Amino acid sequence: MIDLKAARNDPDTVRSALARRGAGHAFDELLAADERWRALVPKVDELRAQQKLDGKPTPEQLERLKQVKEQLKSVEGELGAAEAVRDAALGKVPNLPHASAADGDRDEDAIVVSEWGERTAPDPALEHLDVGNYDMERGAKVSGARFGLIIGDAARLSLSLYRLALDRLTEAGFTPVLPPVLVREEAMYGTGFFPSEKNDFYSIPEDGLYLVGTSEVPLIAMHMGEILEQLPIRYCAFSSCFRRESGSAGRDTRGMFRVHQFQKVEMVVYIRPEDSWDEHERLLGIEESIVQELGVPYRVVNSAAGDLSSAAAKRYDIEAWFPSQNRYREITSCSNTTDYQARRSGIRYRVGEKQLETPHTLNGTAVTDRCALAILENFGGDVPEVLQSFGAPARITKA
Repeated sequence: MIDLKAARNDPDTVRSALARRGAGHAFDELLAADERWRALVPKVDELRAQQKLDGKPTPEQLERLKQVKEQLKSVEGELGAAEAVRDAALGKVPNLPHASAADGDRDEDAIVVSEWGERTAPDPALEHLDVGNYDMERGAKVSGARFGLIIGDAARLSLSLYRLALDRLTEAGFTPVLPPVLVREEAMYGTGFFPSEKNDFYSIPEDGLYLVGTSEVPLIAMHMGEILEQLPIRYCAFSSCFRRESGSAGRDTRGMFRVHQFQKVEMVVYIRPEDSWDEHERLLGIEESIVQELGVPYRVVNSAAGDLSSAAAKRYDIEAWFPSQNRYREITSCSNTTDYQARRSGIRYRVGEKQLETPHTLNGTAVTDRCALAILENFGGDVPEVLQSFGAPARITKA
């Protein structure tokens, strides 16, 4: 969540920043709720002070104390209700976008930062469904629409990608983790996915659990309420991920490009605030180095402020070239969430012996299943040599 004390001290700057992502009204609602709460605090304090008496109270004082107690109970109830409204309003306010985040609120408003590789492809340009063995019909029979089976050489290709990414990240100092993919609601809230994106996630109401859309969630939630003794901390994780994609009906519904279950390797970093923007560039560099090893042409874009997740202050996307679509499409992303997630999750770090501060957290995708789709489309079934050493075949054969 945002720093409410800082927001009170400079509301105009905060409102202006949040307006870039269409959240100015949510911030005004927060300020109004906060003002109502703050107006009640001195009333409660005053009534509590009136309960303190020196010596044995007189009958008149006892009667007055009774009245004060009743008044205090009523005002404390108002204060509790006002605090709940304020906290709910605070939970709906997204992170402040960084000044360097692109303006706008659509994919098309993103700014191209760089491009890499030559856009050449087999003729004719084939879809991944034509090259690899992805069985959407049987996937739908098993689980419903927009689920697929990855079979044979296509499965070996995907597995080699995950292993490549995990090896490169451990070489770069990340600690590998295999996290749970079912988490409690407070984990989703702490990472900023709830309440704004709640409808996009699968839930298990009987157990109060949710399937994650990214292992960023358990990698942040694992330190909820903790005081970190040493920074930076760098994790990488492999997991299956799940998204209902409730708002994307009709978009990219063919094949494996936008499905409800997918796999990816994710990075998460806890770091001191003064180092987080350099770390953001470092994570992007790691992502680029992996795509360059694969030889897939891509571009990097600086996402529009209005297109950021609730937690992100700035996000880079790497978009690979997809010949069958004749356009670039996102395969990885990299976000700096500043202190937003750590503040919501109650995570702090020690500065010296007594002082506690809120760390910054960052996340970035190393590879997803979409990387395999980009390889198939760009190379027509030929597999980059680097992946063959991780178990992929030299050429994909569709059964």
